[in-house]
Amino acid sequence: MDRKVLDNSVFDRSRRFYEAEVAPMIHEKFPEIEARIAVGIVGEGSDCFGYDDFVSRDHDFGTGVCLWLTDEDYEKYGNLLSILYNELVNKHDSNLTERLMERRGVMTIHSFYSNILNIDCDTDNAIITDEDWQRLDHSCLATATNGEVFRDDLGKFSAYRKALLNYYPDKIWKECINMELHLFSQSMQVNYARCMTRKDIVAAEMCRAQGIKSAMQLFFLLNRIYPPYYKWTFKKMEELEGTGDISELIAKLAGTYLDFSKWEGLPYVADRLNLKDEVVSFTERIATRIATIMKEKGLVNYIDPYLEGYVGKVLI
Repeated sequence: MDRKVLDNSVFDRSRRFYEAEVAPMIHEKFPEIEARIAVGIVGEGSDCFGYDDFVSRDHDFGTGVCLWLTDEDYEKYGNLLSILYNELVNKHDSNLTERLMERRGVMTIHSFYSNILNIDCDTDNAIITDEDWQRLDHSCLATATNGEVFRDDLGKFSAYRKALLNYYPDKIWKECINMELHLFSQSMQVNYARCMTRKDIVAAEMCRAQGIKSAMQLFFLLNRIYPPYYKWTFKKMEELEGTGDISELIAKLAGTYLDFSKWEGLPYVADRLNLKDEVVSFTERIATRIATIMKEKGLVNYIDPYLEGYVGKVLI
């Protein structure tokens, strides 16, 4: 089956379930809050990112939607609405896991966002403070803003969603970039060489893993897009970049064998690049592309592959 067709069916199936069964139930049993319930499929799980496939269907898979209520409406109607909603779900799929049942169904707007983002979200006013932004994780932000909203007449759920999608304030954005520049350079442009000189394969692999993670985070930050959780980060990057070369270079960096023979007899020298090692070569090419994008974005006015040199300067 075509992957795209499978991905689209997740949202189509959920929307059909809502329109054919959940919406009529709400119209009949809860007419007083029919226009106050936000509905969609957003949150944790591969399906909410449109990445559901036959591999991911071995767990947390089934038919369902999210019904988001204000705290006041939930206190008054939440219990009965949950019972009637679950009765509809069980007619379709009696094998839903407890975790998926928690991810779908009736919940408050406040609890949905607060549980995913791990902060006390001001969903009533759709306000996110700088302190909140500094505590947020990139992938959690992607999880809170993925999927589709089918209906939101009241607008409260979508208002907070919009505040998140407006992206980091510039000050926080630059702080995030600054941190990833340091982590990439520290791991791949300094410590990797030290580890290879010592023939410490475990530490060298940890350097590479951190470098790959930071390179991808920088790509998303520079494009002002939240990356999904780690399992799907590279896939999302490939989709966004198309035929771009950073994702190709990252794939080569990840797939290159760590070869100690390329370091045989070489003492560690801080300013010397051992380009005989392809890992070093790919690292420098990735760094050059990142520096080029930063210049294109107006964050810096020169291109230098040594990314530590930009630390602090991007904050200005």
